[in-house]
Amino acid sequence: MTNLSDDPADEKWVDDEAGRIVRPYVMTRGRTQPSRGKIDLITLVVTMNPVISAEPGLGPEHHVIVKICERPMSVAEIAAHLDLPAGTVRVLLGDLVDRGLVAIQEPAREADVLDLETYKAVLNGLRTL
Repeated sequence: MTNLSDDPADEKWVDDEAGRIVRPYVMTRGRTQPSRGKIDLITLVVTMNPVISAEPGLGPEHHVIVKICERPMSVAEIAAHLDLPAGTVRVLLGDLVDRGLVAIQEPAREADVLDLETYKAVLNGLRTL
């Protein structure tokens, strides 16, 4: 890494290969949790409305998410595409959901999938063995 200036007050660090380095907590303004819900790695995200380029409060990562989610994509895929930690992507997704730019489809919980009849059928099947 190199410092672009000799003035310590004007520290602008860049990586020789990657360019300017921005820490994930800067992108999320220090937030570590999404504004609503629990967003899992397998949660699907789809764009609902195009983003207005001059919309305040949205960074370039927000714009990329809206663009790549024109077809449904999981949080894990988005994180891999952006090369960001999943926690950072979750916070950014919360921002986009709040603005109505993307919709999320949380995975069905195991308790939601299996009902009492299914458990009874499994138990009966085990008893017959």
